[in-house]
Amino acid sequence: MNLPIEYIALFVAGLAGGVVNSIAGGGSFITFPALILAGLPAISANATNTFASCLGYFSGLAAFKQQLVSQSHRLIMITAISLMGGGAGALLLATTPAKVFQNAIPWLLLIATILFVWGPVINQKLQQRPRKKNQRKMLGVLPAIMLSVVCLYGGFFNAGLGIILLSYFSVLGIADINVMNALKLYVSGVLSVMAITVFMYQGYIDWLPGSILMLGTMLGGYIAAKMSLKASQQVLRNIVIVIAVTTTTYFFIDAYAF
Repeated sequence: MNLPIEYIALFVAGLAGGVVNSIAGGGSFITFPALILAGLPAISANATNTFASCLGYFSGLAAFKQQLVSQSHRLIMITAISLMGGGAGALLLATTPAKVFQNAIPWLLLIATILFVWGPVINQKLQQRPRKKNQRKMLGVLPAIMLSVVCLYGGFFNAGLGIILLSYFSVLGIADINVMNALKLYVSGVLSVMAITVFMYQGYIDWLPGSILMLGTMLGGYIAAKMSLKASQQVLRNIVIVIAVTTTTYFFIDAYAF
């Protein structure tokens, strides 16, 4: 039996999203709109995109096992905050009227686009600033509140989460990019598990499109790994920026055009 064209399109979108996620980041600018175009309601598309992305976070951690182990003294608190924040964000989405979320999408995408475009510059500036010993304490009250807010955002809307987490760890004074990436993937994965649990209970995840998208994303990540550094990261970033701006503009017109 022939697959519907929207499923083929989702698989291709997953391939593209997996490649750009592995090399340049920003795959959600491809996968989330693809789910919308496949006919999923906005909230369901957001929840399904979170499900499709989750496995990639944990598979990515395989490359950063040593860095994650080096942060074991922080993981209990980070895990607790990630679970609570991700769950709270998912519950907030579940209680948000569909029309309100539909109108919020362009603004959320705009935030994610700005973070994607200028996030690396912001992180570089943060990395260059003088370090203070008290900035390295991740388990204080203010860092915990900051992480809770980030995880709340991640549970509510996944796009742009990686950039926000990298900025957060930079603010805390972590200088090792591999440690930052390990913690970014860990937090993203843990909060997504809690968010997916809430979305499952609410019935928001469309499993077949999500599974097709996830398979495409996994294969795309594998292809990107085989490509290694042959692909230009800057070229891919520029392509993602064009997609992000176009997608954001489309959703603004769709939500607010008379």
